[in-house]
Amino acid sequence: MQLIDINKKRYRRHLNYIIVACVISLTTGCLVISQLLIALFPDASGSHFHWNLTGVVVTSLLIGLILNKYRTHDFMTEVSYIWDLKQALNRINRKMRKLKAAAEDGNVNALLAIHYSYAGSRLLWQLDDNLIIMDELAIDQAEIDRLAVKYKVTLDTESYDEAVLKEF
Repeated sequence: MQLIDINKKRYRRHLNYIIVACVISLTTGCLVISQLLIALFPDASGSHFHWNLTGVVVTSLLIGLILNKYRTHDFMTEVSYIWDLKQALNRINRKMRKLKAAAEDGNVNALLAIHYSYAGSRLLWQLDDNLIIMDELAIDQAEIDRLAVKYKVTLDTESYDEAVLKEF
């Protein structure tokens, strides 16, 4: 997955629309489904917890299916890309301890994976205006750059392939 520039304004606007639509859909869907189930299958004790829970689960599944179906729609382009990027970064972060150990030994794939992770994190944090951690990221990036110079490795995010994570 290549890192691309995202229009921050468009991304935030579309993400906010999707969040609001999901909240409204979840609220409405839960109420409709729960009330329908309670009307069809009343409980003499007055406890309808299981029907309410069923309404939440069914509505959540429907929202997930709809989001998945329309993830390739033009409106979802940036949001889908960021969701996919976050998943890719999570896969790297789960192996970060092993990657850092291998990077210390000069493993090119480990250096590329860490560099990609830092570049992707920087992109995400800039989109979310999460600039507090950027100084820490710059320190970590400087360490990876030092290792790249030490082992004469050129770090380029476009050279990263997720398949290299199987090695770790």
